[in-house]
Amino acid sequence: MKKKIGLLLLVPLLLLPAGCRREEPARTAYDLYFQEADLTYSAGESPFRTETVYLYDAETDAAPRLAEALVRELLKGPADETLKSTFPAGTTLLSLEIEGDRARVDLSPSYESLSGVALTLADSAIAMTLSQVPEVSSVQITVRGRELAYRDRQVLNLRELLLTPEEDVVSTVEARLYFLNQEGRLTAAEQILDLYEGDTQVSAVAKALEGRPEGRDLLSPLPEGFQVKSVWLEEDICYVNLSSALLEGLGESALQTALRALEDSLSSLEAVEEVRFLVDGEFRRDLGAFGGGGE
Repeated sequence: MKKKIGLLLLVPLLLLPAGCRREEPARTAYDLYFQEADLTYSAGESPFRTETVYLYDAETDAAPRLAEALVRELLKGPADETLKSTFPAGTTLLSLEIEGDRARVDLSPSYESLSGVALTLADSAIAMTLSQVPEVSSVQITVRGRELAYRDRQVLNLRELLLTPEEDVVSTVEARLYFLNQEGRLTAAEQILDLYEGDTQVSAVAKALEGRPEGRDLLSPLPEGFQVKSVWLEEDICYVNLSSALLEGLGESALQTALRALEDSLSSLEAVEEVRFLVDGEFRRDLGAFGGGGE
């Protein structure tokens, strides 16, 4: 008799209109990047393979929340036994902030035990996972708020990381870029820059200054946190748009060095006759017009 009553109670639920049934919260699929456990068959190819995770849209409705959720899921490690985590055991996320288009990821002390290839793989796994957050185009990883001094690059550019060197290269351009030497003076370095689909000559120059030239003991002239918001060419005038938020806190000397490096480097392009600086889209006559290169 009890079984019959249970069936009778279930029937009305099945007959309810679809609109009255309880709907599952919406979820979106994301990729987590893990290392192949056995690299025997991946020689010459990427050591990474992805595993899918489904996150609830209501819990990841803002860029910081999505980025934090992705990193926390990544740190849990893979479910697939053919994959392995790139992180030391016990690594946890201390904080994650998004400033402009840069994600700042701060991790627990265990991450500090990584170096060399192992550190590169761990950094890359985080950066590639965060590349799915539309608002993020670069990633900076710290340990208890401090940079790892022995890391080659403190800021990872996602576009450069996700493209292989030969991928989507449509053209090249010769430029004279100005970097800092060991004495802190601007020094010219001739470079041939690859232009990817969607790049312009001026955007390639601005992006190249964020790094450092291979084979030379030179440093980026752009202070930590300094980034060009946008850059474009109208006729022979190059416009460089900066963010006021990123300029706050920069010393006068560091700012002037960065602006001069940008102006001199962009002026080395044949198409550029003049460089003008803007802040949040407003022309700033007091910025730029240095009139000459470094050394």
